[in-house]
Amino acid sequence: MFDQPFVRPSLIQRIDPRVRMAFAGGLAVCISLLHSLTACGMALALGLALLAAANPPARALLQRLGAINIFIVFLWCVTPLTTPGTPLAQWGMLTVSAEGVRLALLVSIKSNAIACIFLALVATMNAPTAGHALERLHCPPKLVFLFLFTARYVHVIAQEWHTLLVAARLRGFRPRTSMHTYRTLASLLGLLLVRSYERSLRVREAMVLRGFSGHFRSVTVFHAQKGDCIFALGLLLCMAGIIAVECLGGLNV
Repeated sequence: MFDQPFVRPSLIQRIDPRVRMAFAGGLAVCISLLHSLTACGMALALGLALLAAANPPARALLQRLGAINIFIVFLWCVTPLTTPGTPLAQWGMLTVSAEGVRLALLVSIKSNAIACIFLALVATMNAPTAGHALERLHCPPKLVFLFLFTARYVHVIAQEWHTLLVAARLRGFRPRTSMHTYRTLASLLGLLLVRSYERSLRVREAMVLRGFSGHFRSVTVFHAQKGDCIFALGLLLCMAGIIAVECLGGLNV
């Protein structure tokens, strides 16, 4: 989620990270509870509008949305056939129900809407900024601590795993469906855990030597401005409109 290609100058970048983080979470909760296709369509339109304001790179955006929609394709292959309801089409023992199609469509729209909102509001900030924003929003300090270290060292651990695999291949290891392969992969995972633990000890000692007391201090100070208030008010009005359509029934297909 927190990738350098998305951190680029845009209208969204001018908004206070605390506002972006808070509304990303609030909109995600709001959209996840929707049942009206009309309200979900409005949420998707809002996500696309925010995405346009964020000016993300097209290739990186399509890769991330494509990864999400691959899972949705599998949902479309199963849900319409397994959800009981009014038949729309039938081929032998396979029956496509109207309720299944509606459920798959609802999940598809909601998933893409939430993804667009997070890519626009959250992915456009780097991990330290996001962690600082979470801390300023009074999220649990341990959760923020875990998030920052995960964002910092997940790539380091991935590189360590790649190094272990290369070393195994240089010694003739070829993955197959056999007990030897399973034992080798288990040994590599064990080595990865041991090396990760040893690295964590070295990192902790280095931080303690630099005066770390369990609390991250940031040189960045957030200041709410007039534009942040206008942006927050606009999103609140959009959320109110979506909830109003949901409460009025919207388009129930």
